[in-house]
Amino acid sequence: MLKHTLLIISVFATFTGYAQVESSQTGAWYMYFYNAKFKNSNWGIQGDFQYRDWQGLGDMEQLLLRTGITYSPNDSNAVFTLGYGNVTTGEFGEATQTSGESRIYQEALLPQKLGERFYITHRFRYEQRWVENQDVRTRYRYNLFLNVPINQKDLSKNAVYIAVYNELFINGQTDIGQDRLVELFDRNRTYLGAGYSLSDKLRVQLGWMNQKTVSWGKGQLQLSLHHTL
Repeated sequence: MLKHTLLIISVFATFTGYAQVESSQTGAWYMYFYNAKFKNSNWGIQGDFQYRDWQGLGDMEQLLLRTGITYSPNDSNAVFTLGYGNVTTGEFGEATQTSGESRIYQEALLPQKLGERFYITHRFRYEQRWVENQDVRTRYRYNLFLNVPINQKDLSKNAVYIAVYNELFINGQTDIGQDRLVELFDRNRTYLGAGYSLSDKLRVQLGWMNQKTVSWGKGQLQLSLHHTL
């Protein structure tokens, strides 16, 4: 009986915390993505730094630092990554408490081109997550990216392009410890934006992303730089 009572209290507290998120207020994510290949090698690095804010600036949602080692097989555009991420998450509103997370991830990027202008990338990612005050968790992610250049046929310098993606997150387990449960469905993100290639190796994007979880949904502006070193 006590176990069931604690479970109900935990679930109610979790729902209450999510309910405090102001869905009508648009937040903002500021992001830098980088990748590089080691000279004359199949190996390289990639990663991203992200600052996410609940309201644009002044109410931190997350600070995410992620990097990994990549491997690209010969005669293939596929890229495989083993990486590490560190995440600091803040609470919505005036609260200043934060929680920490470390994660290891394995990733496969599979690009393809349809016709002359449709650049598609499939990203499969598997994460092992050490979230503060929770048992070790896993998560599966699939993202489908689409970039479509408008004024030329590729994404080289001076290209103006449309960027679209959808990413689905599925939890690897529902029990996260201390009689707390989560759904198998974690979240879904849908994005629409526009980009410009400042050079062959540097692109800037501005767009809007809608993120939905079991308990809340929220829109986010996204400003990102995509850099090939």
